[in-house]
Amino acid sequence: MSGCCCDDTCAELQGRQRGTLWAVLGVNAVMFLVVVAAAFYGRSTALLSDSLDDLGDALTYGLSLYAVSRGAATKARVALFKGALIFLAACGVAAQIVSKLMTPTVPVFEVMGAFSLMSLAANLFCLFLLWRHRHEDVNMSSVWECSRNDIATNLSVVVAAGAVWLTGAGWPDILVASCLVVLLLRSATRVILSAMAGLRLQR
Repeated sequence: MSGCCCDDTCAELQGRQRGTLWAVLGVNAVMFLVVVAAAFYGRSTALLSDSLDDLGDALTYGLSLYAVSRGAATKARVALFKGALIFLAACGVAAQIVSKLMTPTVPVFEVMGAFSLMSLAANLFCLFLLWRHRHEDVNMSSVWECSRNDIATNLSVVVAAGAVWLTGAGWPDILVASCLVVLLLRSATRVILSAMAGLRLQR
């Protein structure tokens, strides 16, 4: 499905996409509020990156809802904006890393572990819902890209929590957060390049 159409099949597909996007938007909005509070309470930069990822996803899903019934050019522009949001999330986490390097702290590993597992469960559910839409168009494929990144993010935070517990130090939290910045930047690059290619095709 490369553009906007008006037949029954296309309308049915758009309806399914909207239903899925509303569901994953709600999950991510709730998880952002829960995890960001846990990140500040637990003093975890890795968990904060996880919460910012949830916020970015909620915004992404909202934009994707807008783009569902639009043409290919609009979907490409929305995907381009999503890529920019992912890039900004990476910059936000990088700023937190610099702050932690200047003022070292040891995160509360119990909080990191518990809430990263909770977030993992929520994102696995979202990934399950989005699986069938991943190749439908640039709009939904960029959503799929965001959701797939979430799983890697959650697993990384779980590993960081275990490492903080074993070492009693804060460096695993910073190390994992740094790796997540690289992951976010790679994802942003892929989404932006795909969107720009889509825009070129519409000229």
